[in-house]
Amino acid sequence: MAAVAAKLQVLVACALLLLAVGCQASPFWPLEIGYYHDKCPQAEAVVKSVMEKAISQNPGNGAAMIRMLFHDCFVEGCDASVLLDPTPFSPTPEKLSPPNDPTLRGFELIDAIKDALEAACPGVVSCADIVAFAARDASCILSRGKVNFQMPSGRRDGTFSNASEPLKFLVPPTSNLSDLVASFVIKGLNTEDLVVLSGAHTIGRSHCSSFVSDRLNTPSDINGGLAAFLRGQCPADATPGGNDPTVMQDVVTPNKLDRQYYKNVLSHTVLFTSDAALMTSAETARMVVENGKMPGWWEGRFEKAMVKMAGIEVKTGYQGQIRKNCRAINHH
Repeated sequence: MAAVAAKLQVLVACALLLLAVGCQASPFWPLEIGYYHDKCPQAEAVVKSVMEKAISQNPGNGAAMIRMLFHDCFVEGCDASVLLDPTPFSPTPEKLSPPNDPTLRGFELIDAIKDALEAACPGVVSCADIVAFAARDASCILSRGKVNFQMPSGRRDGTFSNASEPLKFLVPPTSNLSDLVASFVIKGLNTEDLVVLSGAHTIGRSHCSSFVSDRLNTPSDINGGLAAFLRGQCPADATPGGNDPTVMQDVVTPNKLDRQYYKNVLSHTVLFTSDAALMTSAETARMVVENGKMPGWWEGRFEKAMVKMAGIEVKTGYQGQIRKNCRAINHH
């Protein structure tokens, strides 16, 4: 009996050792819904209350968070690397890269959410999860509850951020369909995800420099009435950081996350070449029609695509860290 007990002890010890070694060798835990349920039960409610207030003051704050998630996840994965400020050791982080500077906004809103969470549960909620929760809440609030989903969490914050990376992975709004699809496929997303997530262009504003040269100054399929309106708003030589006003992306329902974007694509009343590109293949054109036609169809797909995007190359377990300040890595 004693020998059996001794053998069992050895087996248990071996199993524990294997588990420990296995965990260290593979420090990946899947994200989970309700990750903060025990560690910081109010975490998601805190994010939502800050987001509700911010969007009531300016709906553009919601659009900024959805774009922030995209720009974070496509570069180094969803690890809040886009939030890091320059330092003497890292003078050119992602936020100073042309796809982000000067148009990416919402950094102060992330700071406000982080401050509220640090007051409630110090050192617990990652900045990467804050970005994901904020984008989820923005989607829900701006859709008047029609886009309503649970966002898995447990992401950890990255420690690397370099301005050369966004240029590799965030393709410009002048892109054609094959470039757009390729940029999604390399991140584990597919053509349908591209079409569905493009629907976020139903909210927010765009700088004129993102479309003037290829949509207004050269022949394009843009609706003549919209083109005339935009020429009245935008200088022909609009350049980032210079004389570069903003215009609504969706003039029909500018502050509502809805399927209007797809109707705009069909009527050639979208701003970007990358929007119009969705009509350049039979497959994507069919998706545009489906998303625009059926109530609830796009919303359900947008929920799934947002969760999928928010899971790109995440850091979990022993990887990364939980930043105390979203703009700076922790130095131990």
